[in-house]
Amino acid sequence: MSDNVTKELPVGIANGLTNYGDRDFSLYLRRSFAKSMGYSNDMLAKPVVGIAYTGSGFNNCHRHFPELLQAVKRGVLAAGALPVEFPTISLGEVFLNPTSLKFRNLMSIDTEEMVRAQPMDSVVLMGGCDKTVPAQLMGAVSANRPSVMLIGGPMMTGRHHGERLGACTDCRRFWAKYRAGSIDEKEINEVEGKLATTAGSCAVMGTASTMACITEALGMCLPGTAAIPAVHADRLRAAEATGALAVKLIGSELTPQRIVNEKSVENALRVLLAIGGSTNAIIHLTAIAGRAGVPVSLERLNVLSDTTPVLVNLKPVGNGYMEDFFAAGGMGALMREIKDLLHLDAVTITGETLGERLGFDSADFVDRTVIAPRAEPLEPVGGLVSLFGNLAPQGAILKRSAADASLFELEGRAVVFTSLADLAARIDDPDLDVEPNDFLVLQNAGPHSTSAMPEAGYLPIPKKLAGKGIKDMVRISDARMSGTAFGTVVLHVTPDAASGGLLGLVRNGDRIKLSVKDRRIDLLVDAAELKKRETTREKPPEIPPRGYAKLYAQEITGADQGCDFEFLRPR
Repeated sequence: MSDNVTKELPVGIANGLTNYGDRDFSLYLRRSFAKSMGYSNDMLAKPVVGIAYTGSGFNNCHRHFPELLQAVKRGVLAAGALPVEFPTISLGEVFLNPTSLKFRNLMSIDTEEMVRAQPMDSVVLMGGCDKTVPAQLMGAVSANRPSVMLIGGPMMTGRHHGERLGACTDCRRFWAKYRAGSIDEKEINEVEGKLATTAGSCAVMGTASTMACITEALGMCLPGTAAIPAVHADRLRAAEATGALAVKLIGSELTPQRIVNEKSVENALRVLLAIGGSTNAIIHLTAIAGRAGVPVSLERLNVLSDTTPVLVNLKPVGNGYMEDFFAAGGMGALMREIKDLLHLDAVTITGETLGERLGFDSADFVDRTVIAPRAEPLEPVGGLVSLFGNLAPQGAILKRSAADASLFELEGRAVVFTSLADLAARIDDPDLDVEPNDFLVLQNAGPHSTSAMPEAGYLPIPKKLAGKGIKDMVRISDARMSGTAFGTVVLHVTPDAASGGLLGLVRNGDRIKLSVKDRRIDLLVDAAELKKRETTREKPPEIPPRGYAKLYAQEITGADQGCDFEFLRPR
């Protein structure tokens, strides 16, 4: 073998050689196979930037990824490295059964192991849809190779009878009108084709956009790139710049475990509260931080929430859409508004601190109809709160910024649905015994249930009440809710019913007390009666006999630990 092969430094394709018992032969064989793809010796001598590529026919959010990929490659090549894309699992939010969350951890494993196993010196993570971004960040933190996130970006809005529409808050709004009988089948079918009209993730501050903003707050993507619409030319320029940055990261100490730490995680929580972001982000951020050994405390969330105003006027909390947030100044403008609440010494993926990234005397335009000034917030306190009490001793989440404050201090009668099937069968029964001030309770929809914690916590208003104009009720469950949804919905009740939580013992007619002021949700049933009910509790779901379903059932943690797998958390 020639000297130039045997003395080659272990970078690029010489990294992590397949073990045949002879290192020189392994490199010789790898180069031989690489040349079958048309690479020259010069290209094979360059460092490699891997590109975790998640385009899929089952993921509408990523429809534009082929064009985005070419822009990333352009940036890598111009900066002097070899770009090599590789596929991983892609999670299209509405195309997965029973729910995309069940497969987030599987995607994180795929990402982690492929980043670690394949010869790359740094990696660009291309994601956008709800669970792809947290899955990729979880995997990247665990693999701890220099990594930078490229967000796919939100959709642009559509139009219906002169009104702007965007998935999916408007989906729910029009569906509620249809259920209440205020629009007919012809109009709901017409609306269906106007809600999601471009590539990209949901146009509102749902989970995907929330995770994009959190990624920028963590410092894991280029500044100013979280909110760029998917179809905007700036998104392609961001992709090119991300490819170039990935080359600069090669050999640096700017690994995910350095970027994701206590300070950056708290910055992300502050941003989550200020944007009125998705409840799902608590689960995802807890899982991402957990991979770095950083705990997320729900008690601390309440402290932060009480001192962080909601400043972003986007649906479902306000009126605008992500394209408005981008035009209004985006994450830079938002974070400058709350810079006194942030850890400005947190290091970002560019090597700058957050303070250096933001600057202090920016004269950039800010649209105050979208990003409110600190002195005139949309809401004086943060969008999310944690609730505790005997019904949720390990916590539950309420998005108060998207709820009806008149229901915050209330005692009501429980109307219980024992499963998703029971909910579907009875919610619209005209004989359902339900009144507007009752509490709708859904059991057995948490992470330990066979349903695997779907976005079913946004229980529909019973048709008999919706037809009378009732638009909100207190709803309680161990399930999740889409970030695009709204209402007085208590979610993530932990421990969940299937793992022995008190939620599983609630019966029709029980009294429940909600106090957002006191941060409590309590079942008003005496201990003797609960002890009696415990003897007749349903057995937990059986562990499936094989496959990923078995792994999931054995290893899933509660919502308070991010619904990660126990064996994936650092020891």
